[in-house]
Amino acid sequence: MNRASRILLVDDEVVIQRALAPLLRSHGYEVEVAGTGREALSAVAARSPDLIVLDLGLPDLDGAEVCRRIRLESKAPIVVLSARGGEADKVAALDIGADDYVTKPFGSEELLARIRVALRRVEDAAGPEVERMAVADLVIDYNRRRVLRGDEEIRLTPKEFELLALLAHNLDRVVTHRTILKTIWGGNAVEQPEHIWVLMAQLRKKIEPDPGNPRYLLSEPFVGYRLVSTLEST
Repeated sequence: MNRASRILLVDDEVVIQRALAPLLRSHGYEVEVAGTGREALSAVAARSPDLIVLDLGLPDLDGAEVCRRIRLESKAPIVVLSARGGEADKVAALDIGADDYVTKPFGSEELLARIRVALRRVEDAAGPEVERMAVADLVIDYNRRRVLRGDEEIRLTPKEFELLALLAHNLDRVVTHRTILKTIWGGNAVEQPEHIWVLMAQLRKKIEPDPGNPRYLLSEPFVGYRLVSTLEST
């Protein structure tokens, strides 16, 4: 973006506000602070932030409900910032519409990286429709439904390609098990996670140099999977 990205920081802890607002401003972002869910909803409606950092433990409204209401009005990325570290809380926030989830206590560099990734994803989505995508040393050809590593084609089944394409469209973002099941197998399959386990194992065998130590297709235990844009180790 040419102008500074506008970030709405929603947290009722004064210590967090005093630490994060100056940090974000020092990295070139415009920052507005809201201490309650109602203030956050008013700010979203009035000023259309480019990204929202949202604490779940708000004094007036449950943060998950605030997330749900924001998503009805805005497509801006939501990075949840919360002391609730349980898998159920993460899944609920991501299913409601959050783009990422950072658990307190957290490192400032981690949060800044998550924000950069979320904003970059918005910029990429605003560009022309992508026919081919490069992820590390893989190339995903959507039109031909092919995956290449260099000049070598990696042959995938239709469902394997659907899973890889779904993760690629949400690059660097956790896609929950429920979302994967609904997208690939339909709503009746949401209580059958074994479908994902089998399909992911098959896809990793074809994509990963070492399927037992995946570098592309990373797990968020009990939550979902993430396709990363740069190679990592688990």
